[in-house]
Amino acid sequence: DGEVHINELKNGNAEMFWNPTSEVRRQRLKRHIVLFEEQTDFESERLWQHVTSAINKGDQHKATQEKFVLEEEQRNAARERRENGTEWKPLLFRHDATTNEWRYKYEDLRPWDPLNDIAQFEKNGILQTMERHLSTRMSNHKTTCINNQITRHKRSAKDCRRRKTSDQPSNHSQNTESSCSTPESVQELSDDDGKYLGFESLCAQCGKEMNHLKEIHSAVLSLQRAQQDIHR
Repeated sequence: DGEVHINELKNGNAEMFWNPTSEVRRQRLKRHIVLFEEQTDFESERLWQHVTSAINKGDQHKATQEKFVLEEEQRNAARERRENGTEWKPLLFRHDATTNEWRYKYEDLRPWDPLNDIAQFEKNGILQTMERHLSTRMSNHKTTCINNQITRHKRSAKDCRRRKTSDQPSNHSQNTESSCSTPESVQELSDDDGKYLGFESLCAQCGKEMNHLKEIHSAVLSLQRAQQDIHR
């Protein structure tokens, strides 16, 4: 969200490459970090604070010295553990014997689900994803509605067959038979069958959640277009 210049070293000319508008600056992503005073001794910002300070001041010699001090402390700690026979047990990483690499225990490699995933954050070193579970709830609710309507449909079909067998053949019974045109088997229904039987309008709750999903989908598409514009 700051100005970027291209400097030509040969002639010393500077050219404006990027000058963000106030609108772009307002859209800057917020950086969420743990307060320095709340960090533990081995968190990066606190652990490397003297190295970082020296780099910011342009003192490369001081930065190299501070880096050497940190690395020497780590070597000494590892040496003491070997001498004492203490096994090092990382809290957040595990050793993969197949690749001989250290892997993060709580890595999440699944694709991001824009309809269900809200945000991803780290708590006590553990990566967590905040989910809305809306699609799962709606799917379960829709299935319940369909099952309830199928049950009522079966009960109606049984009542219809019972009336047909109990009535004597007459004009009245013929009219009854013609009025009971419900299919006798509804155990398996396709999507088209559901629409034919009116299952597309399951209930008010399904309609609300479907509209909610459409709004979310529209918002996600808008974000994707914005990301593509930024990428270009």
